[in-house]
Parts: sequence; structure tokens; C-alpha cells
Amino acid sequence: MKKYTLRIYPDSVLRDTALTVKNIDDKTRSLIKSMSDIMYEHRAIGLAAPQIGVLKRIVVMDVGEELITMVNPEILSGFRNEHLEEGCLSLPNTNVNVNRNVNLFVRYIDKNEKEIEREFKDLSARVIQHEIDHLNGVLIIDHAPVSDRLKFNFENKLKKT
Repeated sequence: MKKYTLRIYPDSVLRDTALTVKNIDDKTRSLIKSMSDIMYEHRAIGLAAPQIGVLKRIVVMDVGEELITMVNPEILSGFRNEHLEEGCLSLPNTNVNVNRNVNLFVRYIDKNEKEIEREFKDLSARVIQHEIDHLNGVLIIDHAPVSDRLKFNFENKLKKT
């Protein structure tokens, strides 16, 4: 199995957009296993493939209920917003208040190639939005007010839109 390492900001791969996964083969399943191992090793609740240097649209998460694997996830809709503080494995010692949907409807393909549409709430919804941001090269610092960006010296390192 290939050895992956967690990428830390300002690693440029964290700003790239991940590519759609065309098929789920043994190599993809091995990547998913590595991602979940790294997530659990770091006692995290979510991880996106770009965080280990792989530009594929894959997310793993476990908020204490079960391991969920999402390939090519897309948010169909969301509602009820809430500001909460978030951290990120790729931005150690950085916490940012981020406004996210509390309820979320998502479509994705699981590791067994089954297409799923499912509702997520609260922490699960927040984690999914955070990880999908990673798939699009967006980090929590991009959600921070200008004053916080200056405090953390991130003003010149934001995602170019």
C-alpha cells in the first residue's frame, strides 16, 4: 500500500481542485483505506483526499457513528445556518468561526459504487461542507474575517477566485 502523509498549509496541493473519480477500483479502495487510517491516527472526524496530496474527489468521515466514504460528493441543498469554530488537520493551531448549513442533502457514491442521496444534520453536515471545501481548494481561513486573516498572516495566501 502506498504511503501517504498529511499535507500542511501552505502546501500548494491544498489550493488545487480535485478531479472527479471515474471508477472505483482496487487502487481507489486502497486510497480510501489509507485515508481512513490517517484520519483515525490523527483522531480527526473527516479527511479529504487533497489533504494527503491526492487530487481526487474523495472524502472520509466518522463523527462517532460509522465510517462514511463519499466519492464525488455534491451538495444538493442545505438550510439553517450556524456559526461555529472549526479547526483543520492541514492548518494546525488555527481555529476559525465558519458559517455552515445545519441541514444538508448530499449525493455521493459509496466505496461499493452505490449512488446515495442522504440528509445529514449538525456536526455531520458541517464536516461534509468542510471536506467538500477541501475538494475545491478552499480552506477555513478563506471563511475568516479580514481581521483574523491579518492576525494569522494569511492575507496573501487565500484562494484566488
